[in-house]
Amino acid sequence: MRIGTRQAAVAVASVSLIIAAAVPVLAQSPAPGMEDYSGMPQTGTLHDGSTFTLKPEIAAKIAAGEPINYLFSYQSSSIPLFSPQYQAGYAAGLEEAQTIYAPGVVGQIVAPAAATGDVNEQVAQIQAQIGAGQVDCLSIQPATSDGFTKIVNDTMAAGIPVFTVGVTSNGNELTNFTQIPLKEGAQAAQIVLDWEAETGNDLKVFALSGGDPTQFWAQGRMKGFQDTIMAADPEATFVNDAANGLLTSYDPAQTYSTYQALIQGNPELQFIENVDIGAEHANKAIIDAGKEGQIFTIGWNVSLGQLDGIDKGIQVAALDQRWAEQAGFGARACASLFANSEVLANTQELLPVTKENSAAAREDLNAILGG
Repeated sequence: MRIGTRQAAVAVASVSLIIAAAVPVLAQSPAPGMEDYSGMPQTGTLHDGSTFTLKPEIAAKIAAGEPINYLFSYQSSSIPLFSPQYQAGYAAGLEEAQTIYAPGVVGQIVAPAAATGDVNEQVAQIQAQIGAGQVDCLSIQPATSDGFTKIVNDTMAAGIPVFTVGVTSNGNELTNFTQIPLKEGAQAAQIVLDWEAETGNDLKVFALSGGDPTQFWAQGRMKGFQDTIMAADPEATFVNDAANGLLTSYDPAQTYSTYQALIQGNPELQFIENVDIGAEHANKAIIDAGKEGQIFTIGWNVSLGQLDGIDKGIQVAALDQRWAEQAGFGARACASLFANSEVLANTQELLPVTKENSAAAREDLNAILGG
């Protein structure tokens, strides 16, 4: 999946931002012996030691060679950048699933409309489909980790296989397909340290920020970043830490004004880490403050604004979570489970986009945004 060529992560070209880069694997399967899936899809031993038994009605469908019903639930249908890539990835994953499970996979995708997401609504949507008998296999992108533990465990206990993507979970799902936040932060810091060595920059004053810095994934990305920077350079200082990361919101105007205030109030600031989609607004605030070449950024995910910042030399990298691949995983995982008795592992990797591959990233992103 990795080195030397541009590759598609799913069956449809340009669905995910897969840019050639040599980076370490940051996600890994559960420790050996944690579960035993040797009897799948009929039965298996789960993370907590309990036994999963496939619902008889689903087992009968598989035995009869009938199509299965697959449900994908995700946080919101209206988050900029995120939602279009998730929708495209779902469609591509569903298409690929048809080639794995020959009788067919009938897919449905549901999400709350609110851009902030709504845990209660998302859970209710899932429960409604399960109650109607429309779910033989389920994939969830949880809006929060703890908010979906119960429905994951209840669904598994009812004999319906569950996979989760994008956000780590405390549940009994068969696979959680995503990156590990603490290691993401460490990788981001190492990219910055390598960039400093290559460019001759010697950064000393850093800030941590994000749309919702209280989330566990934001905390991990901030802590991993700060710890790695401080280990490499004990003289580095941070204007804040993971416990009080700057809250920017996900609103572009508010994010921009928050960064304006940060820059104005911290004249010695040299670097900003944004742990989600807001780095492009930090880039704009830097330009408008006349601080190009003095303050730099790094951010997560890929947008045209972030790519512009990378090309201008303000943003060191955009760290692509490969949202489309996350969204496509569940359909492939369900099909592989029912066709081959195989539980797909968590093999997702975080990919950095830098000046070296920004043109390819822009091409891929334009393909996604253009439909």
